[in-house]
Amino acid sequence: MSDLVVKRLPAESGVSGWEAISKRDFPVRTLNGDVSADWLIIGGGFAGLSAARRLAQLRPGDKIVLMEAGEIAKGPAGRNSGYMIDVPHNLSSGEYSVASEAETRAEIAQNRLAISFAANAAADYDMSARTFDPSGKINAAATERGMTLNTNYGRSLKSIGEEHRFLDADEMRELTGSSYYLGGLYTPGAVMIQPADYIRGFAAGLVAKVDMFEHSPVLKLERVGGTWRAHSRRGSVSAPKVILGVNGHIDDFGYFRGRLMHIFTYASMTSRFSAKATGRDRWALLPADPMGATVRKVSGDGYSRIVIRTRFTYDWPVQVSEKRLAGIAAEQRASLDARFPDLKDVPFEYVWAGRLCLSRNHVPAFGEIEEGLYSACCENGLGTVKSTLAGVMAADLATGTRSDTLDKFADQPQPARLPPEPFAWLGINATIRWQELRAGREG
Repeated sequence: MSDLVVKRLPAESGVSGWEAISKRDFPVRTLNGDVSADWLIIGGGFAGLSAARRLAQLRPGDKIVLMEAGEIAKGPAGRNSGYMIDVPHNLSSGEYSVASEAETRAEIAQNRLAISFAANAAADYDMSARTFDPSGKINAAATERGMTLNTNYGRSLKSIGEEHRFLDADEMRELTGSSYYLGGLYTPGAVMIQPADYIRGFAAGLVAKVDMFEHSPVLKLERVGGTWRAHSRRGSVSAPKVILGVNGHIDDFGYFRGRLMHIFTYASMTSRFSAKATGRDRWALLPADPMGATVRKVSGDGYSRIVIRTRFTYDWPVQVSEKRLAGIAAEQRASLDARFPDLKDVPFEYVWAGRLCLSRNHVPAFGEIEEGLYSACCENGLGTVKSTLAGVMAADLATGTRSDTLDKFADQPQPARLPPEPFAWLGINATIRWQELRAGREG
């Protein structure tokens, strides 16, 4: 019999602008009473919702229950930058891919499988182009070093036959309205999502097939005989098989402890503006240096907003203070003003932090970790695609649905151990800060 008390629950910092400007069109249900099911999914983000959709496809007659500790789209899934990336962000730098060309091709194939799964969901659930936009991505360079990184990236893409196109400073200025950038590198396969709209739209599309309970954190998870029972505040769910889609919080369930890095990243969204020199209605820029600034412009109803994401910190308490949010927002203000001087009178309306999970050896926390208990966690910085894929693969694994993709995805080592605290905190944050300083004007 396994018996685990979950002592730490997710805590969010700041209000996500994506969630604030998103609309919800289905009611919140909270678990009240004891429920039995064929399947229990814990976590209502990319992994959990994808697992639920896949299970509904594979086992349409089974009863599926999903428990979410908070509210759909108010957690990390509704707080990210919204890039569903097919090609690793920088093949040559090793930031997202440290593998051989063959392994990189396999990673791209997996990412595209996840994007295809998401695209089918977006179509089935009538998501708009503002929510799910297959626009491709641009790596923007603001320094000579950034230009070199893009050149190296393009060389790597060419070596594996991936389509790409370089943009010069004039093209970047026409796109964004800013003279800040020296050039860019476009690849066509990425999708830009409004993450809160996407997650809410996905959940709304599933409510007819999945019993979805929000504000229903799992406080205790136990196994008695052949059944798992998840206890919440006002009830419980019992099921023979459970999928955990809780990303870094998997270690709060007692698994992969000392192996996962809890990384926070930070974002600010402007208030609405109109008639400003910010280029086309919609665009999205990733930094040529992965430690630089991600910048997006979104528009609708005659108004626009800009979202800027910079800075990373490692925090094992899995929560950050309002003071830190305010300090990083001030840095982001300076970064935005350097790019868009005409926006100096447009304030930030929303400032927030979001969590991601990394492992030291860049592998997921995946697999059957106890009988009938499956982990689809640790997205290694690409949560939109990696968590989508992990959720699908966990459902396939749990139902015995074999494929070459599952065989390759499951055939990975465990996340490597981290140094003990506080040495991990000191080393990881020092490395992050040095990389951010090296990024310079890219940030």
